[in-house]
Amino acid sequence: MNIEKITTLGELKKSKYKTRPVRDELRENLILALKNNTNPFQGIIGYDQTVIPELQTAILSRHNIILLGLRGQAKTKIARLMTTLLDEYIPVIDGSELNEDPFKPLSAVVKQIIQNDGDNTKIKWLHRNERYTEKLATPDVTVADLIGDVDPIKAAALKLPYSDERVIHFGLIPRSHRSIFVINELPDLQARIQVALFNILEERDIQIRGFKIRLPLDVQFIFTANPEDYTNRGSIVTPLKDRIDSQILTHYPKNIEYSRMITEQEANLAVEQKKNIEAADLLKNLIEMIAFEARESEYIDEKSGVSARLTISAYENLISTAERRNLINRDVKTQLRISDLFGIFPSITGKIELVYEGEQEGPYKVAQILVGKAIRNYFDQLFPSPEKLKKTETASPYLPVIQWFKKGNKLDLISELSNKAYKSKIQSVPGLANIARKYIAEINPEDELLLMEFILFGLSEHSLLSRHTIENGIQFKDMLSSMFSNADDDFDLDNSSEYT
Repeated sequence: MNIEKITTLGELKKSKYKTRPVRDELRENLILALKNNTNPFQGIIGYDQTVIPELQTAILSRHNIILLGLRGQAKTKIARLMTTLLDEYIPVIDGSELNEDPFKPLSAVVKQIIQNDGDNTKIKWLHRNERYTEKLATPDVTVADLIGDVDPIKAAALKLPYSDERVIHFGLIPRSHRSIFVINELPDLQARIQVALFNILEERDIQIRGFKIRLPLDVQFIFTANPEDYTNRGSIVTPLKDRIDSQILTHYPKNIEYSRMITEQEANLAVEQKKNIEAADLLKNLIEMIAFEARESEYIDEKSGVSARLTISAYENLISTAERRNLINRDVKTQLRISDLFGIFPSITGKIELVYEGEQEGPYKVAQILVGKAIRNYFDQLFPSPEKLKKTETASPYLPVIQWFKKGNKLDLISELSNKAYKSKIQSVPGLANIARKYIAEINPEDELLLMEFILFGLSEHSLLSRHTIENGIQFKDMLSSMFSNADDDFDLDNSSEYT
């Protein structure tokens, strides 16, 4: 249908266009999508077998929906993608505050317009992107904000008594008629405000300061909530929960692969960063493993969760750490290094809620522990675990490296080392290249230096080497000599495995 040519109610009638409720729109468009094997929820990763099927079932049932889950689980993103299931355009009466259906007017004002103009009543076409309203629930939200109130200024300007319906200023929900309305963090909404939603959800009706006004609103409600809120900040009143038809539980990515896909999809990298910074899979996996470690950590409140935004921000900071080094050294390109991981601490410390034990350690120390655990666990996946080698009395492949440090040698990895200096430093340690080539099949030449550095970090996490901070960098040396010569030094980056 060429909707641009339809500008009046009469033309709309002649076109035999039929309007339908918003829930029927969602349902019927989802049916088409399923039949055509298309995905209306593009960009939602890791929910194909869990959340998405439940969401589709709720839409087919024409339910109001609540998405329940910890922070950073794509609840709001899912809600926003619901608009893809709406019709691209729908007709509304031009000048209507409530997106009113030309065939089913609601307000007295629009009814009067149609009565006066008849088939010449002007209509306009509303795009699906304009049919989405989102409100963050905060304690200061009022009934007037959501539903409406009498506007004394309008009454005075129009010289109308307060008993006239035209003096009402409609809130967000009536203005979302024929649309999707989302309330984020529902438990934060005061109980008396939640009560005001009862009648809308059950009867699809509103009441404003005693006005005898019935507005059969057509709204698809979606709510989001964090389970933590039920105990810490507020709760969803039981009668309101009873009126929300489908409760869908969200979750964090169940494996590294999904987590990486989310991070790479959401990371906001500059064109220059994508072009000039090479990110090996090893570093990408380590970033995700840090988040997995955080979700299992005894120092972090599991009820609060660890948002996917942690890995996204950490990855952005990791890239920027390497970019800064690149700019300082005027190198054209550079590759991410293991030592760059210490540039992501600001991304971790601000996104974790610590329990008492974590508060005792401090957020910075907890961040070090998480990075250390991720390095140790990933090292044991790629290379023989030193702990297992001890139990089996197998000759350690790491002996040449350890012996080199026992001779009094040390390695300083300054964070701003140029590519050339970094290569020289890493290659100065004998045995590293042989270990990398022995245990990593078909090693990429560009990743060899990274793996050699990773071996040093892995050995330090197993307390076979000492690692501690120096000015603007990290130093590796023999563990035993380090214990004697640096007994009184600040070891704030020393083998975080000591704290595991």
